[in-house]
Amino acid sequence: MNVRRLIPTAALVGAVTLTAAALTACSGGAAAGAAGDKDGKLGVMASFYPLQFLAEQIGQDHVKVDTLTKPGVEPHDLDITPQQTGQLAQSDVVLYLKSLQPAVDKAVAQSGVKNIVDAATLTKLVEHGASGPAHGEEGHEHTDGDEHGHAAEDDHGKGEAGADPHVWLDPTKYADIAKGVGAALEKADPEHAADYRKNTDGLVAKLGALDTEFREGLKNTASKTFITTHSAFGYLAERYGLDQEGISGVDPEAEPSPARMKDLQETAKKENVTTVFFETLASDKTAKALATDTGLKTDVLDPLEGISDKSQGADYFEVMRSNLKNLQKALGAK
Repeated sequence: MNVRRLIPTAALVGAVTLTAAALTACSGGAAAGAAGDKDGKLGVMASFYPLQFLAEQIGQDHVKVDTLTKPGVEPHDLDITPQQTGQLAQSDVVLYLKSLQPAVDKAVAQSGVKNIVDAATLTKLVEHGASGPAHGEEGHEHTDGDEHGHAAEDDHGKGEAGADPHVWLDPTKYADIAKGVGAALEKADPEHAADYRKNTDGLVAKLGALDTEFREGLKNTASKTFITTHSAFGYLAERYGLDQEGISGVDPEAEPSPARMKDLQETAKKENVTTVFFETLASDKTAKALATDTGLKTDVLDPLEGISDKSQGADYFEVMRSNLKNLQKALGAK
């Protein structure tokens, strides 16, 4: 992950302290969580779009959801402003995915919020290289945690550095996270627990239907290999029997070596690849260069790290179905 823009810990602590103090003074000593008190709703801060979407779908009218990653911003490189740090500290519930956004990890650690949900603790994470899961890698599953849902420090240190965080691109794993988010909202707002449970069940059912669409839609294809700029689709490929060949690694800013580009040209010829995929929030320069060199087409495969006016859909489900359609076309679905 890109770590060039981390905020010094001291600055984070200062920002949290000053902002929290100012907000407390203005509210006459209101308790932490005042972000949701203004309109009587539970205040939820999500680190980026996939978690924002879950909170909105499950919380509906009972929650006020904000996100640290605004539309059009590449989440891997997010900078946290002092204002955002203050908003984070005043939230009732914080949803994030540890290791995806280093600046968010540090801000969350300093926030003091009681209800913190790390999505990485809610489903199994595995390592994915440029071409799918590491051979022989069973993955590491976050299980033991503290009262906030964080995994034990030793568990994080053992395997997290190489784990692929893009679990939301597998509808089944995303459903696991949805269940955890629903449980967190129930705990934070017991008065509306029945509604959160009902909404969670409905969302999980929709994700199950989406999984069926992908499974059936990609069952019979002329090719099983796809090339994409950003190696974000390892879980999707693993779930549906495909092979991902990433130009860069899990970090979308990583520059591929000449040797890697040559390997991809050979793979494209050998595996009857027709298309090089690029995404909406990162540069398409490398993908187009490879396509030109190999005589391939280009198309969009969206890692759904955010929704913008360039997205092929207005929400998670619409963009995922666009991804399915583009994969079927590129792989020669029968």
